[in-house]
Amino acid sequence: MDAATHIVILTETDSLEKRVALTPEGVQALKKEHEAIRITVETGAGEASGYADKEYVEAGAETGEDRKALAASADLLLAVNFPPDEVIRGMKKGSAVISFMWALQHADRVKMLQECNVTGVAMDTIPRISRAQSMDALSSMSNIAGYRAAIIGADTLNRYMPMMMTAAGTIPPARVLVLGAGVAGLQAIATAKRLGAIVEAFDVRPVVKEQVESLGASFVEVPLEEDEGDTETKGGYAKELSERNKAKQQEVVHERVKKSDIVITTALIPGRPAPKLVTRAMVEDMKSGSVVVDIAAEQGGNCELTVPGETISHHGVMVCGPLNLPSTLANHASKLYSKNILSLLKLMLKESTLVFPFDDEIVLNATVTHDGELVSPFVKEHS
Repeated sequence: MDAATHIVILTETDSLEKRVALTPEGVQALKKEHEAIRITVETGAGEASGYADKEYVEAGAETGEDRKALAASADLLLAVNFPPDEVIRGMKKGSAVISFMWALQHADRVKMLQECNVTGVAMDTIPRISRAQSMDALSSMSNIAGYRAAIIGADTLNRYMPMMMTAAGTIPPARVLVLGAGVAGLQAIATAKRLGAIVEAFDVRPVVKEQVESLGASFVEVPLEEDEGDTETKGGYAKELSERNKAKQQEVVHERVKKSDIVITTALIPGRPAPKLVTRAMVEDMKSGSVVVDIAAEQGGNCELTVPGETISHHGVMVCGPLNLPSTLANHASKLYSKNILSLLKLMLKESTLVFPFDDEIVLNATVTHDGELVSPFVKEHS
């Protein structure tokens, strides 16, 4: 591309989605660094997350109402979720889109990008290395999800979270069990602790024990019956256990679940359905009024009884399957995602022109398709 890049931000259309890919603050930062860049925001794109059109204009962007024309004129389309098919098919050849893409679960998206010769850059395949931390949108959004899950648990529970000493007697603190101590799990732990609960956490990765304990929670250890080797992937995710060790894990988790007032599940395996950690029998052993909050509901759920998008009651236990938790805090979620995008663009904008330096491992792994070809080693390896 010889001319300055035209960046377009459209209104998100996915159900429950309130985020926007670039905030007015992000527009201002881009224009300050690349004055020649043209940025156009679809009218109303930021309203659901609290960012008015007026703020975008004041920051240096244009606004436009013709969604189809905006997509067709874009050199680079910034989005939170992968855009609808008609948007991608309406983009010009050689243009690019940056969004969450989930290419492993959606091979049709990859095929369409290749057919349309649109470069697809996925925020979900940015490698988890130190240099890429500022671009790690998965962690930014997981942090919000963990916080929100703890709030949902406290709001749904029919008891106090902290210990309460009253004239009528002392109420003991709630007991919270967090399954999975990744970014979401650690934030859920921290939030539940701030709310005054006694918190325990389980993860198949012993390496996270120190992080869990540093937040004031107890780490639930499961003595494995056979050597699993490294229980963590290169990307920092938990690996799936053998069947024998899964059974041992379930036995220990069952004992902890039935003693808990709130169970928050956060376990995900990239490219695969969420592992089932909480069985029907476990839920039926919980006290009436207790709560399960399943962050993994969108990937099938960690609890056998989870109904994505709903809260159900089973034997008096409330099982919550919330969807798109980051969107429930759309203002701050958009602010963080925008900063993640800006960090990535520092590698891809040179003199106001979009470039793809594939000698940089971040750009290489994040770029799913380019010039009609599959590029990302991560996607190639797991496809």
